[in-house]
Amino acid sequence: MQPGVDPQNLWGNAREGSDMTTGLTDRALATPGTMSDYSATLTSVTHGYRDERGEELTALEDLSLRVRRGRVLAVVGPSGCGKTTLLELICGLQQPAAGTIACQPAALMPQRDLLMGWLSALDNAALALRIAGRSRAQARLHAGALFAEFGLQGFERAKPHELSGGMRQRVAFLRTLLSGKGLLCLDEPFGALDAITRQQMQRWLIDALRRQPRTVVLVTHDVEEAILLGDELIVLSPRPGRVVAHLQVALEHPRSHTDRRVVELRSRALRSLTACQEAPR
Repeated sequence: MQPGVDPQNLWGNAREGSDMTTGLTDRALATPGTMSDYSATLTSVTHGYRDERGEELTALEDLSLRVRRGRVLAVVGPSGCGKTTLLELICGLQQPAAGTIACQPAALMPQRDLLMGWLSALDNAALALRIAGRSRAQARLHAGALFAEFGLQGFERAKPHELSGGMRQRVAFLRTLLSGKGLLCLDEPFGALDAITRQQMQRWLIDALRRQPRTVVLVTHDVEEAILLGDELIVLSPRPGRVVAHLQVALEHPRSHTDRRVVELRSRALRSLTACQEAPR
């Protein structure tokens, strides 16, 4: 594979092109420049697209938010409100029609794991390193060193069809992490998993981020998941998406869905969702 060959930016080669760093042991999240305490700042961002009939649809309108460095920002909202578009804008896969985005290098983990069926789990995880120009041997060595930490030891040679859903998501997350970006955009990473596996993966993600700190923007359709994983939560309105609520989740990990504080925050977020959907446009 030639360095930088990833025209659709599907494998962690997102904002800043293919010029990747891969020093995962570096705990400092600071990025050269003037980002200060924030990994991303979006100001009055508006963006749209044309549907199948050629009609112009506005996905996001006058949206402003800041992503604090080293924290997990969870994003919830109705279907079609621009959540995925928001992640693609942050990762530089699209450019806003209006407004500004200041952002450190970011990588996207899309809804589907997009593992290559003909590659082993190890080679799938190492794909971001190969795109960055590492040799196959170097990429395998670097990725393989993390397999035990990610609960994948012994499955290095397994093909994707031989892995469980949760294991496929771990490989996809490891591939995204190996892009070396300090900001990760996760688009409903556990949406296709069954309830039990989903809970396991939620706990696993918190542990993984504790070992390998990153700033995260997490899109999910599950308000409870947003509160269990996020340090902050924003609620988007129906299309065109705008921020209608911003909640702080000042709770220690691990969190339980039965915790009174979790239940209270979930109720507040759901009230915000209901209110914006019922409000006249």
